[in-house]
Amino acid sequence: MNAAGAFLIVGLGNPGAQYVGTRHNMGFRTVDLFAAQHNIEFDRKEKLYWSGLGNIGTHDVVLLKPRTYMNLSGNAVLSMCTRYGFKPPQIIVISDDFCLPLGRLRIRKSGGSGGHNGLNSIISVLGVNNFVRVRLGVGAPDTDGGDPIDFVLGTFRPEEYEPINELISRASEAISYIIECGPDAAMNKFN
Repeated sequence: MNAAGAFLIVGLGNPGAQYVGTRHNMGFRTVDLFAAQHNIEFDRKEKLYWSGLGNIGTHDVVLLKPRTYMNLSGNAVLSMCTRYGFKPPQIIVISDDFCLPLGRLRIRKSGGSGGHNGLNSIISVLGVNNFVRVRLGVGAPDTDGGDPIDFVLGTFRPEEYEPINELISRASEAISYIIECGPDAAMNKFN
């Protein structure tokens, strides 16, 4: 694989059956759909991650799902960057965001973590924040003082399935658009 012109696409989530379908695993769900749409298999299992290699148009891509818990996601990203020579602008990270309304998608080329532990970990380990992030709105926790961690580790309500499935589909489309047209064009189209 030629790292120049290639992209590392990172879906954030927590490993384990108990986290499947939770709000915090939107990154995993999105890269799973993206992989299926582009005939890419997660056929490489390493200590820190699952990965798959493929092509989008003329670009090589590596899909990555950390096998660490969310707050250690940066270790998997750093390992893959070291292995293939990815630079931060070649990284696209997909994460949930409870500060965005349910079903809203937001693309950014850089910025803070917004309190997201996976993004915090990546920023901390890489020492920079200039990687693309695709943030997926999972709705806000109740304002009754409930723990936001319980909210993001919870599953969606039945009435939320349709907008969430549409969001995952749009996010997969946005990833392709970022790769083919660049993050600025993708922000104009999808934000």
